[in-house]
Amino acid sequence: MANLPTQPEGAQSADGVADDRAKQETIAVRELGFREIYDTYFGFIWRYAANRRVPPMALDDVVQEVFVVVHNRLPSYEGRSSLRTWLAGIAHNVVRGYVRKPGNRPAGDHLENEDQLRADGWSPAEALERKAALELLDRMLDKMTELQREVFILYEIDQLSGVEIAELLGVNENTLRTRLFAARKIFNAGVARARASQVWRDREHG
Repeated sequence: MANLPTQPEGAQSADGVADDRAKQETIAVRELGFREIYDTYFGFIWRYAANRRVPPMALDDVVQEVFVVVHNRLPSYEGRSSLRTWLAGIAHNVVRGYVRKPGNRPAGDHLENEDQLRADGWSPAEALERKAALELLDRMLDKMTELQREVFILYEIDQLSGVEIAELLGVNENTLRTRLFAARKIFNAGVARARASQVWRDREHG
């Protein structure tokens, strides 16, 4: 019987390599420090919360709560996931807890309102156009299941990789791809209907 191949002497197993990478990631994050993490990832966390319909008046409090948790848990960070995935996981739990509290999410609350867009420097026409696009996105997100919606936002808006999303949500990549495909189908169908409606309105006013 042929001998089974053996690992060369001194070579590391896959688990050993993963452990080394985790240690290196942990050291890098610890050296980075909380202030640098805050400055680097504040925009990412803010957008994460805003894209999940946390109303503007509550955004600062929710983002602050995320970073309070980050500060408290930073000494226990083990580098098993990327820093961004780890931060997204904390933000996911904090935002979900906020949104699920009765009264925290006003009915019909949209991702951004016209006054906010005007304050950000958009012209009236641009603000109205962007507001309409955001309202369309909001309606499409409402048609998705919770998992479809989360996968869609994480991939298409937050720009996380498939590996990061699968790790964050605790699903395998096949499930992720299936949910993303379904979410894109809902979104694309909504966009197609909106464009068709706009064409008819333009013809009526033409």
